[in-house]
Amino acid sequence: MEHWDEVRTAYQVARQGTVSGAAEVLGVHHATVIRHIDALETRLGVKLFQRHARGYTPTESGEDLARVAQATEDQLQQLVGRIKGRGSDVSGELMITSITELSDFLVPVLTDFMAEYPAVILRYLTDARVFRLEYGEAHVAIRAGNAPDEPDNVVQPLTKLMIGLYAAKSYVDRRGLPEDESDLADHDFVGSDNPDGRAPFQQWLRARVPYDRVVFRATDTSSMISAVRSGAGIGFMPVTYGSSDPGLVEVMPPKDEWSAQLWLVTHVDLHRTAKVQALLSHLKAAVKAKEAMAT
Repeated sequence: MEHWDEVRTAYQVARQGTVSGAAEVLGVHHATVIRHIDALETRLGVKLFQRHARGYTPTESGEDLARVAQATEDQLQQLVGRIKGRGSDVSGELMITSITELSDFLVPVLTDFMAEYPAVILRYLTDARVFRLEYGEAHVAIRAGNAPDEPDNVVQPLTKLMIGLYAAKSYVDRRGLPEDESDLADHDFVGSDNPDGRAPFQQWLRARVPYDRVVFRATDTSSMISAVRSGAGIGFMPVTYGSSDPGLVEVMPPKDEWSAQLWLVTHVDLHRTAKVQALLSHLKAAVKAKEAMAT
């Protein structure tokens, strides 16, 4: 790609705001950065940056160029992710992403997978953001809720994440347990800081309990689970968490309508690669074994 080095340099200057910052990211001398910017401005016949004591600020033309460079960079990353994912052997880097709540189940399963395929370097990503498979940010994603509908993704049902309603023994000692659903509104709850959350169990609770009874609100599930364990109120969590904690009491039997469907998601370009297929088969077998033990 003609003059791509210069365009990439301008993109990094726009991102970092300084020549030295761009030089560090690109691994080149700051003089090279200045030379690239000067050459590109001369070639285009426009000023891409306003120079000042604190660094470089992109002009309108500079911002336009940075947007195009960003899109090109994303496409190149996508290509690299696809190339790395190809091959007939189960080896190299393999990235899987899921919600944090699945870690207790997934980590032992993934450890067994690595024992079977020792040439794999596994990266397990549980960041709150949705990783973009089309850009090669992950090879396999496990997502909860409605079926993902991104184009070019292969989506398969995996299992259901069973959700239960629990309270700490310290809360029960202090406030008792609800006698039935009509008694729920007299209790304190732990829940999402978003009153319009779309999780099935949140919708169920919202229909029965005023939001002002959610007295401890958090933006992440781990904090909500910790709050329930600390006795702040009654709250939802995966059954695998609640049933294994001797400090918690089940408030009522889990309802199927609280559960969340889990989906296996892969990009169509990587779906048939050997290592992705091996991981998918391993995950499906682990889920099948777990469900068989539960019956």
